[in-house]
Amino acid sequence: MAFSIQNGGGGRRGRRFGGPSVMSEINIVPLVDVVLVLLIIFMITANVMEFGLDIQVPKVKRVANTAQDLPVVSITKNGESYVNEKPVNINVLADAIRARFHNPSAVYVRADKETPWDAIAQVIAELGEAKFEVKMVTAPTDSAARQRR
Repeated sequence: MAFSIQNGGGGRRGRRFGGPSVMSEINIVPLVDVVLVLLIIFMITANVMEFGLDIQVPKVKRVANTAQDLPVVSITKNGESYVNEKPVNINVLADAIRARFHNPSAVYVRADKETPWDAIAQVIAELGEAKFEVKMVTAPTDSAARQRR
């Protein structure tokens, strides 16, 4: 006499003893869908933020007194640049600062209010390329009014 044992559908042997198991893999499709939607939203809003906003820069009423002993790059109305009152060519600006000071990490940039933006932007770009932190020098409106009188 021979016996045959089969795991048929008639027993109480559910998941615990080898029945259908739960899928334990992460479903990537919903994650990709959400990421693509977020990417599209950011692409649309980045374009609006760059071109659609009219930004009015506020006037400086109060200046924090955080004077440090750092090199000062001055830019005249004519676009000439000076490092601590000594004229310097913009192409050798970073080398002149490093030669005169002991490896500064930041530089003050002081420009006349009538200086063309192109000259200021070129100086800032040159200092940024040389890995200097640029700190702009401003005057509070109260002291500027007193100096005019």
